[in-house]
Amino acid sequence: MPGWRRARLTERTDQTATGRTLTFEVARWPGHLPGQHVDVRLTAADGYQAVRSYSLAAPADTDRIELGVQAVPGGEVSPYLADDLPVDAEVEVKGPLGGWFVWTPEEPGPLLLIAGGSGIVPLMAMLRARLASASDAPCTLLYSVRGPDEVWYATELDSAAQHTHIRRLYTRLAPADSERPAGRVTKLDLPPAEGSRCYVCGPTGFVEHVSALLLGAGHAPDQIRTERFG
Repeated sequence: MPGWRRARLTERTDQTATGRTLTFEVARWPGHLPGQHVDVRLTAADGYQAVRSYSLAAPADTDRIELGVQAVPGGEVSPYLADDLPVDAEVEVKGPLGGWFVWTPEEPGPLLLIAGGSGIVPLMAMLRARLASASDAPCTLLYSVRGPDEVWYATELDSAAQHTHIRRLYTRLAPADSERPAGRVTKLDLPPAEGSRCYVCGPTGFVEHVSALLLGAGHAPDQIRTERFG
C-alpha cells in the first residue's frame, strides 16, 4: 500500500451542531470498500504532526473521498478539521485501511446495520452501496441517537427509507410523533435474525450492549462485526 497522499478539502457540510462531512480530492485514489477508513495527518509550521483515523462515508467515487468528523471538545485534531481547516487547504491521508469491518454488494443475504451517534458514518457507506446495488435482500438500518438534533444525513435517510427499512431510535428525547418512547436499544427493536450479516458501530458501551442483544436474539457470532470508538 502506498504511503501518504495529498488530499485537498473541496467541501464541508454540517450534519449536526458538531458533526461535519468533509469531502476531499485525492489524486490517483485507489478506491476503497464500504466500511474502510483512512488516517489523516496534519503537519504544523514547526513540523509537529498529529494523526487521527476517520471513517469513509461513501463508496469509492474516482478521486473523491468523504469523511465524517465529530468534533470532540478539547480535541487536538477533530475541532480543527470540523470547523477551521479552510476549503482548498491540504492534509495528508493514508489508506484505505481495514479489511474486517467491510461489506460489499457481492455478499448475499440480509444486511442489518446498527449505528450509535456518529457511528453512522461507515454504515452510511454500506447503506449507499446497498441502495446502489441490484440486491433485493432485506436491509435494515437501526440508528440510535440521543435526540432529533443529533441525526446525521437526515434528509438522505428520509429518502432512503422509501427503499429500505430505516428506524431512528431516540435514547433521551423522542419527537412528539414518535411511536417509540426514548430509551436504549432493546431486543424488541431488533428485526428477526434470519441469517443477517450484522454491522454495529458507535461508542464502546453502545457496541457492547447491542452485540449482547444480537447474540441473545440468535445471531451467529461470526456474522456480527463491530467497530467502536471512545
